Amino acid sequence: MPNKRQLIIGIHLAVHGEQDKKGAMIEEQIAFAKRAEAAKLDFVFKADYLIAHPELIAKTKGTVGLDPNFLLALVARETQQIGLVTTISTTFTPPYLIARQLQSLNWISNGRVGWNVVTSIDGAYNFSNAPMPSSEERYAKAAECTNVVQQLWHSHPSEILEANGDLEKIKDLVKPIDYNGEFFHIQGPLNIPMHPAGDIPLFQAGASEVGRQFAATVSNAIFAATPTMDVGIEMRNDLRKRAVEAGRSADDIRLLPGLYFFIGDTYEEALEMHQQAHAHLTLERRYAALVSVIGLDVRHLALQDRVTVDLLPPEDQKVRSKTHAHLVRRYITENEPTVEELLGRPEVIGSAHLVAIGTPQDIVQQIITFYDKGAFDGFIAVPGGPAKSLDLFFSDVIPMLVERGLFRADYEGSTLRSHLGLDVLLSN
Repeated sequence: MPNKRQLIIGIHLAVHGEQDKKGAMIEEQIAFAKRAEAAKLDFVFKADYLIAHPELIAKTKGTVGLDPNFLLALVARETQQIGLVTTISTTFTPPYLIARQLQSLNWISNGRVGWNVVTSIDGAYNFSNAPMPSSEERYAKAAECTNVVQQLWHSHPSEILEANGDLEKIKDLVKPIDYNGEFFHIQGPLNIPMHPAGDIPLFQAGASEVGRQFAATVSNAIFAATPTMDVGIEMRNDLRKRAVEAGRSADDIRLLPGLYFFIGDTYEEALEMHQQAHAHLTLERRYAALVSVIGLDVRHLALQDRVTVDLLPPEDQKVRSKTHAHLVRRYITENEPTVEELLGRPEVIGSAHLVAIGTPQDIVQQIITFYDKGAFDGFIAVPGGPAKSLDLFFSDVIPMLVERGLFRADYEGSTLRSHLGLDVLLSN
């Protein structure tokens, strides 16, 4: 069971925008972030996609996928306290550029930045780097890249702000890192000082074997797919065990799954929201999604036929995401669902988020139950359904969590590190 510290709650910054008003999408995302800040959420989170994905384009009605760093720089100037978690791929972005961009954004936001470290599962053909490296190679590169980025941050410490033009002191503080590793050979130092808030918090998305080990060793939190309570409990316990084995505290790593919510005045209304959100997924698209996730084609079966373990393809086959493939295999192994049930699972038709459907009271009870059972340390809110669902999340769900002592009534600090309860190197 988690200790008595409060929930960590972030929210996915994904606003679709209006097509008939130039700049409306930008204004809507800024307004969205302000709303999240008014609710005292820990952070807004911006995912990133390095390819032009047709389904994503359709979902967002053609609005452009802005670079998270540029968007959050705008958001930073329009907010004061909420954390800003951006996404940068270590597979395609050089460490020096990552270190410089993040530290710049940290200064622009006055210490509110977090880095979602991703290895990417596709897009190599856009970076003169095809085919995609293996998962193991990508994570090895990510571990080295993250290490180099942190060394670069410390190569130009915040103490330089007190040097007052003293050249000898500057030379003594700002020093090369002279790094030579398997993937990178970088001299340094970084050309921008570290913000006094301290080290930028690290997040990681992905829960494969190598992903878990990376998160438990390096990250402050992991964004993971945990569609059921049992999956969440197992993953959280495993991450905490790995963290201790890596010489960290069990509390140093926090599990934050996506909470894909549909909230209505009644359960029936919320369920209708969920059904409408997935109405565009034809039976053929669901079949294709299952093939994409796990390599299993069940078109020859009737919808009421059971999908049994003996139908599963070999585990060593190449899949787009090992995390999602593992979740689907686990669901089939434990439940032997019908074809219809399998084609409706979030692991197949979505991002394997934890789905929450019901009234505000239902959602709060689900959150409390998962938290009390040790299935997560908090969550990334992923709005689903119409505007009413999001309205009820802010107007009812968050206040109920505050009333129960599970979430803050107001910010106690102004940096992301303070929101997450991490040690601050220097007070602002």
